[in-house]
Amino acid sequence: MERLLPGLADQPRLGRAGLRALIGVCVLAALATGWFLLQARPEPEPPPTLQAQASPVPAAAGADPAPSPRTAAASPAPDVTVHVGGDVRSPGLVTLPAGSRVADAVEEAGGLTRDAEPGTLNLARPLVDGEQVLVGAPAPAPPAAGPAPGGAPGPAGAPGTPIDLNTATVGQLQELPGVGPVLAERIAAHRTENGGFSAVEQLRDVSGIGEQRYADIAELVHVAGTPGRA
Repeated sequence: MERLLPGLADQPRLGRAGLRALIGVCVLAALATGWFLLQARPEPEPPPTLQAQASPVPAAAGADPAPSPRTAAASPAPDVTVHVGGDVRSPGLVTLPAGSRVADAVEEAGGLTRDAEPGTLNLARPLVDGEQVLVGAPAPAPPAAGPAPGGAPGPAGAPGTPIDLNTATVGQLQELPGVGPVLAERIAAHRTENGGFSAVEQLRDVSGIGEQRYADIAELVHVAGTPGRA
């Protein structure tokens, strides 16, 4: 055999140390190749995430758009201004919040006078801007009947006819502005105690008739007849 392969005998034999070294080199080469392949492989991309987007709900046809927060709040109602007159301490114009009532207007005008007679005035009625509130004014009288046949004049106290202080009844006296049942009785009692009125100015002597009330009724009365019974 050595003759057939003369050069083989000349080759040095690989020892154990060389074999170990060769194995180590092969292992390192395999590790290096594996690491390179791992680095070269592309990383998988994460699956896309679905993001829900809230789409606006279309408004129904003909529906009004929703009000904005600024316009949603109701605007405050305007104030009301009324004229308060009659039996109040400070007659004149007063301004009050919307929704106020007649009692609030009377209180704003100083309240009722000492001899005030609200009469048929509804203190709980809501106020209306621009109206006039008269305290102590009598309720509207029914329309007077036409003249009697033959042209006879109507009774005393008919619209446009001054009331005679000496012949008027208590009911006729109550037709005067600011004169209620109590004050009408006082006028009749004063007439009886003093033998009648000789002048309209004597109304000032009746308790409960001040300068303002006298000015309201002076043009609506006169003195002509003989004192009569109330």
